[in-house]
Amino acid sequence: MVKLSVIVPFFNVQTYAPDTLRSLQANTREDFEFILVDDCSTDGTPELLDRAARDLPGAKIVRHGRNGGLATARNSGLDAANGEYLTFLDGDDWLAPGYYPRLLESIEELAVNFVRTDHVQCTGRVRTVQRAPHGRRQVVLDPRGAILPAGRSTSVDYPYAWAGIYHRRLLDEGLLHFRHGLRTAEDRPWIWRLHREAHTFAVTGLLGVFYRRGVATSLTQIGDVRQLDFLRAFDQVLEETARDKDADAFLPKAVRTYCAIISHHLGAIERFEPAVARALRSRSAAALRRMPPDLVKDALNSMDDDRAVRLRRLRRRPAAPGVSA
Repeated sequence: MVKLSVIVPFFNVQTYAPDTLRSLQANTREDFEFILVDDCSTDGTPELLDRAARDLPGAKIVRHGRNGGLATARNSGLDAANGEYLTFLDGDDWLAPGYYPRLLESIEELAVNFVRTDHVQCTGRVRTVQRAPHGRRQVVLDPRGAILPAGRSTSVDYPYAWAGIYHRRLLDEGLLHFRHGLRTAEDRPWIWRLHREAHTFAVTGLLGVFYRRGVATSLTQIGDVRQLDFLRAFDQVLEETARDKDADAFLPKAVRTYCAIISHHLGAIERFEPAVARALRSRSAAALRRMPPDLVKDALNSMDDDRAVRLRRLRRRPAAPGVSA
């Protein structure tokens, strides 16, 4: 029986994949499988994965005929997974030796649906520990209770799928798949759904994932139209949260987060191509008009002046015909 399935999407990361694959070598166990998803890479990544298929115990290769993005690649890995537990890694990140056995031990000891972990953010040579935003560690918690308060960073603001481990029952209940085709912010609706619908979770200070920031090929560094998928992602968060039995409590948090992300992108609008910048403004304005006006007003009143001014100016824009998210 496979105890742990590790799902690792790769797309044009030949520079970083050797580090990733070496770190997986230092995390093998006879009951672990590593599902390496090649999302139609066009560089030397496929050859590196072919070698891994020979050298990495438990490796399984899944190949896409066309590039589908991170969400779709993770879904392909989930569909191929056989493990009692599942976790994720991105193809340009890496692990500490022996991390996965310790991670598995933590969820088995706590007997919860999922465990969230801290991680190490790596920007060039700088290493910074990023902590999951929940103070209570190594105890069984209610996932819904970790969504609020609205005015503070909470578990739904720490969406990284690879910062944790998940029991297979969540997959069987339909809680682990991502929205097909989302290119960015795919983990936002995912983490909200997990916290709304799972029954138990825990947080541990276990460190072992090294998250590489500032990668030139990452979508977070590229100002093209794929970046605007955050609008689709947060629209999904609002739509699903609005149907929740505690929508009145949760929606202010969702709206406040959506507004903050829109303002963040507007504050860095110079990195977008001109046509994308125009689409960002018009589609963000349309998104603001779709949100409950009283919740938007409260969200803007809670922001600092610079961020709030951007959004108030955007709300005054006339609606462009035919603009949607």
